[in-house]
Amino acid sequence: MERATQYELQLARRMSRLGTETAFEVLNKARALERQGRSIIHLEIGEPDFDTPANVIEAGVKAMRSGWTHYGPSAGQPELRQALAEYVSRTRGVKVSAEEIVVVPGGKPIIFFTILSLIDEGDEVIYPNPGFPIYESMINYVGGHAVPIRLREDRDFSLDVDELSSLINDRTKLIIINSPQNPTGGILERRDIEQIARAIGDRNIMILSDEIYSRLLFDGAQHFSIMSVPGMQERTILLDGFSKTYAMTGWRMGYGVMRSDLAAHMTRMMTNSNSCTASFTQIAGVEAIRGDQTSVDHMRDEFQRRRDVFVAGLNKIKGFSCRMPKGAFYVFPNITRTGWKSKPLADALLEQAGVAALSGTSFGAFGEGYLRFSVANSLENLNEALNRLDQWTKKNL
Repeated sequence: MERATQYELQLARRMSRLGTETAFEVLNKARALERQGRSIIHLEIGEPDFDTPANVIEAGVKAMRSGWTHYGPSAGQPELRQALAEYVSRTRGVKVSAEEIVVVPGGKPIIFFTILSLIDEGDEVIYPNPGFPIYESMINYVGGHAVPIRLREDRDFSLDVDELSSLINDRTKLIIINSPQNPTGGILERRDIEQIARAIGDRNIMILSDEIYSRLLFDGAQHFSIMSVPGMQERTILLDGFSKTYAMTGWRMGYGVMRSDLAAHMTRMMTNSNSCTASFTQIAGVEAIRGDQTSVDHMRDEFQRRRDVFVAGLNKIKGFSCRMPKGAFYVFPNITRTGWKSKPLADALLEQAGVAALSGTSFGAFGEGYLRFSVANSLENLNEALNRLDQWTKKNL
């Protein structure tokens, strides 16, 4: 119950421009239904259903017992920054130093800090739509002008470089790209990335390259970063982290890779906001990066197996059609033939069928006509979700 107050809450105007991440709202609603005794299959949240690898947990426990429970440097522990610099240098084929790494509690702070650091009121930011909702939220929050580039199903949700070129102008300050992509599972292949770099040319435009799903690629696809394109490294902020690759969502640890002068400003943002990322989680992060990678390969293979089953099942359900995603752990079926709008359909499936999914419009206006399902659940539950969806459509379509 809210306490009565005689004082009106006077929020700053910018708070009206701040969006949200619908996945957590749907999760809360689904859990409320479970408390009422309902059976809900959770396909809404973007979180691996695997446990953090045992060697990483052990490293974290050992770190706590060894005294890694105090403040650390705002930019991150030197041990982890060095490990990440070596990892990025090896995987992206560019020379990266520890001074170009900023470790943060999760991936979102790099989005937040990048936009806060670079975007003044009226500056334009091109971002993918449908796309991760925090991009648009933060652009609007700081007073920037959010310019969506539509990801189209007939292109396997890869952006059209000609369209991108038409959106770039003198006010463009930042371009956000994401591959593998949330929510569609689409990827930008090497030729796409190289074409994007050519479209940008020698303009002084920064690129935020969200590569948080870079280790979750299927069917032999290879990740390629725009940071690897000659001439692009100093204009690229690479976002990556531990949550998706190592099932470490609760550990809260991500990182940004950027030119050292920008890293210094990002570090000041950390000092002003979070002080530092938890020290013991960073020591566990060193083990994650340098230790056995078998768990990553196993998780990727299992997500691919689940993807295959779930997409095949969706394509047998009345009104649904779904392309095969090439990365991440989401599927993004087209539901226009159901005759329903995305949000009402997602609500109905949760309340009537017990299947929690997200409306495509949770990821921007161009997500209308789609739903997002996460396959981060067991095959048993995914098959049960398919059965419930099938039964619901037979009754309601």
